[in-house]
Amino acid sequence: QLQLVEPGGGLVQPGGSLRLSCVASGFTFDTYTIGWFRQAPGKEREGISCIARTDGSTVHGDSVKGRFTISSDNARNTVYLQMSNLQPEDTGVYYCAVGQEWVCHRSSYDHNDLYDYWGQGTQVTVSS
Repeated sequence: QLQLVEPGGGLVQPGGSLRLSCVASGFTFDTYTIGWFRQAPGKEREGISCIARTDGSTVHGDSVKGRFTISSDNARNTVYLQMSNLQPEDTGVYYCAVGQEWVCHRSSYDHNDLYDYWGQGTQVTVSS
């Protein structure tokens, strides 16, 4: 049974850093994309980053480029989202999701309907 778990959320002050993890289990295929999304209160879910498993190619959305970095440890089936210079507008529930490898492209990475499985989400709150 495929499962995604996202430890690592919490409360952080503006300007601070946080690292989220997406731990995957139950995979039966070797090629896939892991994407990170977030949903702020009252707003639609926003795609922010993705990484393709086989070649490690990445996409970062404009709202997080230069501040967030996605990476993976394939041996641990874990994808990380390193977030720095966090701001109050980064507050929300952060989700990871898995889709087919071709999804990790700038034209498609943020399309919710292209991802097949989702984690339960983790809360990130940026506040002083």
